[in-house]
Amino acid sequence: MAELHVEVVSVEEKIWSGEASILIARTTEGELAIMPGHTPLLGELVDPGEVRVRAGDGEHRWTVHGGFLSVTSDGVSVLAETVSTPEGAPAGQY
Repeated sequence: MAELHVEVVSVEEKIWSGEASILIARTTEGELAIMPGHTPLLGELVDPGEVRVRAGDGEHRWTVHGGFLSVTSDGVSVLAETVSTPEGAPAGQY
């Protein structure tokens, strides 16, 4: 199965980086599911919003505040002002 390179980054640190089968995020244009081979795009993330990544080691979830989602031929980058776990704790580095 094809994989998608994903990076989740806050202003202060890299939160998570790895290969995934899908990334789901809510933008101001609606919820997007990004899979390998997706058309390049740039989207503004909803504040607050949730980002979910399905990777080989399970599903990762974060709450993001502000930022953008960038899809290129190299993968997906989530660039957020702040990132926390769904429980509200700072995400820290994975």
